[in-house]
Amino acid sequence: MIQLWSWPTPNGQKVHIALEELELPYEIVPVNIGKGEQFAPEFLAITPNHRIPAIVDADGPNGRLALFESGAILLYLAEKTGKLVPRDPAARALCHQWLMFQMGSVGPMFGQHGHFAVYAPEKIPYAIERYTNEVSRILRVLDKRLGEVPWLAGDAYSIADIATFPWTRTAASRGVDMASLPNVSRWHAVMEERPGVRRGLDVMKAQQQRKPMTDEEREVLFGKKQFEKR
Repeated sequence: MIQLWSWPTPNGQKVHIALEELELPYEIVPVNIGKGEQFAPEFLAITPNHRIPAIVDADGPNGRLALFESGAILLYLAEKTGKLVPRDPAARALCHQWLMFQMGSVGPMFGQHGHFAVYAPEKIPYAIERYTNEVSRILRVLDKRLGEVPWLAGDAYSIADIATFPWTRTAASRGVDMASLPNVSRWHAVMEERPGVRRGLDVMKAQQQRKPMTDEEREVLFGKKQFEKR
């Protein structure tokens, strides 16, 4: 049984979707990041980086395995099952390439855009413009790729698609003209039709209801608490 410590953010949803697609048994341990539960000693024992998601696999390669970083978790689950990563060496390398693109570009840039455009108490035009432009540029990169092949790794659905989709599915709400991204739009529609994706997005659905962020939550997520020595 896999124990999944998570919250319904894009990084959490990557792993939710993967576990549902792979039909692996798992149990959820909610980590309410707005209340600061990511700083609890029991969670820090699994991930010193105090970020969700993290897993504990009781049936790991050498017994119990604790793992953090969503990209590493996706790779581990794919290797554990022999699924969602192409077997062909070239396609496998492309799958890893696009997974790293998500980890190094999509997640960080979309995250910074969300912070400065939505959550930051002070709206800084330079920062908003910079990250809006980066989001648009990244989506154009993805649109070009998806105009050449049906899935990011090529002909096969993979963890690269699973990693990227939760971040890009909200592009329209960021002011992006999806009509200018026909290939991303087509890919979104196909992703949303997959039963495993729908089940993954429904994980912790009750906690996904958006409410105005309180000052207390903002301090927990973005204030000095993040930088305390632990």
